[in-house]
Formats: sequence, C-alpha cells, structure tokens
Amino acid sequence: MRFKIASRIFEPEPSAASFRLGALASELANAGHAVTVLTVRPPTDLAELSADDERPYRVHRFPVLRDRSGYVRGYLPYLSFDLPLFFRVLFGRSADAIVVEPPPTTGFFMRIAARLRRMPYVYYAADVWSDATKLTGAPSFVVRMVSAIERWVLNGADLVLATSSEVEQRHEEIGVRSPVAMVGNGVDVSAFSLEGPPAVQSDPLFIYGGTAAEWHGAEVFVRAMGIVQRRYPSARLRFIGGGSQKEQLSELANRMRLRHVEFMDPLPPEQFGELLASATASLASVRQGTAYEYAFPTKLYGSAAAGVPLIFAGGGPAVDFVRTEVAGRPLGHVCGFSHEEVAEAMIHAIESPPSAKQRVQVSRWGQRNVDLAGVAERIRREIERTVGA
Repeated sequence: MRFKIASRIFEPEPSAASFRLGALASELANAGHAVTVLTVRPPTDLAELSADDERPYRVHRFPVLRDRSGYVRGYLPYLSFDLPLFFRVLFGRSADAIVVEPPPTTGFFMRIAARLRRMPYVYYAADVWSDATKLTGAPSFVVRMVSAIERWVLNGADLVLATSSEVEQRHEEIGVRSPVAMVGNGVDVSAFSLEGPPAVQSDPLFIYGGTAAEWHGAEVFVRAMGIVQRRYPSARLRFIGGGSQKEQLSELANRMRLRHVEFMDPLPPEQFGELLASATASLASVRQGTAYEYAFPTKLYGSAAAGVPLIFAGGGPAVDFVRTEVAGRPLGHVCGFSHEEVAEAMIHAIESPPSAKQRVQVSRWGQRNVDLAGVAERIRREIERTVGA
C-alpha cells in the first residue's frame, strides 16, 4: 500500500514529533508499504544530517518560513508549509492514507485535500492544541478559532492517534466523534541508551532538554538555581532546545545574576544522548492547575533511556512514571511547582547520586519500556485496520 506522512517537522530536527514520525515511517516501509514523507528543508546547520538517501522511504522537502529562533512556529510559518502542502497532496500521486501531524492548520488543509482526493487521513494527536493555546495568553477569539478548527479536523479523520489515555479522554471531552486509538509514546532508545557506565560530570550539571513553552513553566528551575548555587557554586543549568520561553528564561537568569545557566540550540540525538547521560539529573515540568496538566513531557522517556535521574515539577501522568522504581530506587523526584521544593530535589540529586551500575540498569529498563519501535508497530496495525489492508 502507499502512505504519505505530512509534517512541518521531521528528522534530523530533534523533537518528539520527529522521532515518532521517523519511527512510524520506518515501520511502515519495513512492513512492505511505499511511504513518502512530505516535510520541510531542515535548518542549514542540520542539512548535512538529513541522510534521506539512506532511509527505506522517500522524503520530499520544500522551503518554509521560520521564526527568529529557527522553528516553524507561528501563523505565517505554518501557512508557508500548509499551502504548498495542500497543492502537493491535491495534485500529487494518490495514497491509500495520509498521516497528518499537527498543528490544526495543517490538519485543516489536509482534510480538504484528502476529501477532494477521496483519501482517508489519520491525525496524530499527541496533545490538544486548543488547550495549549489558552496558556499562551492568546486573545479569546484566537482560542475559539483554534478550538473550532482542531475539532473540525479531528472529527473529519478516519482515525485519531492519541499518545495517552489522558489525551484520549480529553478528545472525548471536547466532542471528538472519530475513532480514537490510544497508541502510547516513547523515544528512539538507540540515541540515548548507555553501552557502559557513564562519565558523569565532575561539577553538578542539570539539563532541561527540548521545548520550553508557557505550559511547561521551566522558570521554576531557573529560580531554584539561586538556592542550589548558594551551596554548590559550580552547579550548572543547561537548557538545550528552543521554545517560546527561551528568551524570558535567559532574561530571568540575568536578572538573578546567576552563573553557569546556559542556553544551547538543539543537538542531534546522539550528541544530546551522550551529554544527557553525563548529567546529575534531567529536568522536566508541566505547569499545575491548567487545562494542559494531562500532558506528558516526552523528554522524560529519553532521560530514563539514558539512565539519568529525573526531577519533575508538576502533576499529571508524569508523576507515576517518575516514581516508578527501577534498580532499587525511583526514577527520580516529583516536586510541587515551588522553586524551593525543586531546589531541594536538585541538591538531593547532587548529594545522593545513583551508582554507575544503577544508571546502566535504568537505561536497560528504558530500552525495554519506552522504545518507539513498539509504538510504531501498534500504529501500523491500527492504520492497516482502518484502510482495510
């Protein structure tokens, strides 16, 4: 069968969406299907890592507008991808189904194109965008518009893929009537798994990897460093990735006159995994008391696969994951959304680190439990069932 995947982000750009879509494309291709990925040209510094000729599927890339930080984010960048994509699908070769990655604007154009071409489409809903929009401070009419578009896109899909039972439940609450399959989530563990005892940094190092957006509330870690550095002046906090809060976090660190708080661009998965494995702890958060609290930060999966202790601030489904006991201790610490409590967890991570053996055991547990390969296989079966393969 022939399948297409449409996404504004794809490998080699490091992101949760890139990893899971890459795993899905490989799974479909290895099962004997013809797969074409319709996506964007990567940033210049990542272009040489594309390796499209080595993939078991086709990748068609085209230019796109990016914001100041290099991301395809915002209405004009979205449209710069969505409009050419619409015509490529409308006039391109037909497919038995097309898998569509958010944002809802992409889903809007893909619902129209798919119906005109009489192709089924599958919507990969890792979260609910209208809930996230509410937390950005967007005007109420924008929130209503995004909600209406998203609901229309979801209800037009032949199948909706939910990454957790919480996302599945939220779809039901907002009135989604299309079939929903809860397929789970994970990471490409090959980029994070330890092959031997890690070389842990001599100075304490805390890493926040991935997107830092309003609903994450990552400023709690910057504020916590003010306390941590009074006891451990050499302690470092490193943000690796982008997100709408990156500039505000940097400004906060400057106002607090903190040392050793760094902001880095995204790294290729292998480089990031190696650095992550050397950290004192990995940091993640979801702001409490919001409609988005059901979200699960996928960065926790990669951190577990790298064997690094976790510190999570917030609530929701991540709490049980972080409290999971492996090698005789929990994967990490769960904190309320208080910088004093977070600082206490960071100091504990410095003073009571796991042994090298325990880190390796956690990494092996991650290989068995958070691998995207199993997720991709479940999705393939759901898609084949939907299109009657």
